[in-house]
Amino acid sequence: MDVVRIQGGRELSGTVTISGAKNASLPMLAATLLTRETCTLRNVPDLSDVRFMVEILRHHGATVENPAPGVWQVTAREIQPRTPYELVRKMRASICLVGALVGRLRTADIALPGGCVIGPRPIDLHLKGLARLGCEVSHKNGCVIVDAAKARGGYVFMGGRHGSTVTGTVNLLMAAVLTPGVTRIDSAACEPEIENLCQMLRTMGARIDGAGSPVLTVTGVTQLHGCEHTVLPDRIEAGTYLLAGAITGGDVTVNGAVTEHLGAFLDKLDEAGVAVEHTGAKAIRVRGNRGHWRPVDIITLPHPGFATDLQAQFSALLALIPGISLITERIYPNRFMHVPELQRMGADIAIEGATAIVKGGAPLTGAPVMASDLRASAALILAGLAASGETWVQRIYHLDRGYEQFDKRLASLNAGIERLPASAMPKDYREE
Repeated sequence: MDVVRIQGGRELSGTVTISGAKNASLPMLAATLLTRETCTLRNVPDLSDVRFMVEILRHHGATVENPAPGVWQVTAREIQPRTPYELVRKMRASICLVGALVGRLRTADIALPGGCVIGPRPIDLHLKGLARLGCEVSHKNGCVIVDAAKARGGYVFMGGRHGSTVTGTVNLLMAAVLTPGVTRIDSAACEPEIENLCQMLRTMGARIDGAGSPVLTVTGVTQLHGCEHTVLPDRIEAGTYLLAGAITGGDVTVNGAVTEHLGAFLDKLDEAGVAVEHTGAKAIRVRGNRGHWRPVDIITLPHPGFATDLQAQFSALLALIPGISLITERIYPNRFMHVPELQRMGADIAIEGATAIVKGGAPLTGAPVMASDLRASAALILAGLAASGETWVQRIYHLDRGYEQFDKRLASLNAGIERLPASAMPKDYREE
């Protein structure tokens, strides 16, 4: 198992190009099961989650090839409906296969993915939506079994206590495109990844109106065909690199980012006193501007609100900004597993319910820390970049789920970072 060692205190500078979006690639790979013909996806990031999804597609009977970096070709001529727990447990996003299997085979038998460190992530809205279409949904031995033989288009409300559900919207879309009749999905997720999926499905022959809005209207068709589609840039990766530039007081340009996908995030960077400049159609530059930093209040919300996937990384920056900042988590109220590790580095953060109270301004110091999840991994590395001394981040396999060559790209921006085997850590630091 690898670890990351960071020597903090260096200002980052330079340019980095963003990879394709993980949160778009996984549903699109699942969507390839909707047709017997070949689908080619481009700009797919090289991530462990992508490799897990490919493994699952092959289990279902699809032929999957990787003819070039970032390019995947999937041909699913004959597939079977069952996804066992030993595959599902590796990646919660595999639940988006339900909609694809229901759409293509009119049946699905998939193991429930289980718990998650950032809090409950139930699929009740997914199953309620399928039931609204006339599917028979049952549970047996830890699996969800869906019989869609009598499914027909209908009205589905997808809102929940924390807003719309992204993966639930994905599942309903993929089920509905091949279901007879007209399906109206109300309170649908508006994330750019959903809109990009709609574009792919329409290229395959689906009839979808309202992409990018909270109301999607799907008119079922009898079959879909193959396609070629390019995955949109990863807005979360873009935000993370912009924060890396800001937190080190550096000067970093991110190429390939779509400004419209980062509106709430960029607004908070500007409010915090970070200098943000749009240097091209898809290029954003940040300069640390430390002398002008100001505390801010953040509330995570569904898109176009502030993305929950960027709150951990932003909290590392707020720990350095003098004054009191508040972060309220409305999507996953327990998503503060990174806070105790930041406290080990000197951050003054208290948790009150779903709100983190950040008393910023004290310097951070290097320490051995433990990553609990994907975005926490990135947050701890950002903190290490700004801290004095040496920081060791363990359990970085989480990082490989969502960031392609993160350590190497940061090193290209002048970060003092390297990936090492766990045996390289001082013995007193190692995980038992």
